Amino acid sequence: MEIPKIIGAGLVVIGAGIGIGKIGGSAMEAIARQPEATGKIQTAMLIAAALIEGIGFAALFAVN
Repeated sequence: MEIPKIIGAGLVVIGAGIGIGKIGGSAMEAIARQPEATGKIQTAMLIAAALIEGIGFAALFAVN
């Protein structure tokens, strides 16, 4: 494996982790403001987190 590919994949994974963290934090704030919308907020949060995580996995597979 080439070093630039590994660094690029690492940056993508770190970015995905930061993105999922921001989604989770924002969702917790939204739930605190509107507890009645918890189900809708959680659903949107999980879908967005899954899409971001998929990009991270794709970056890892692209290295090989």
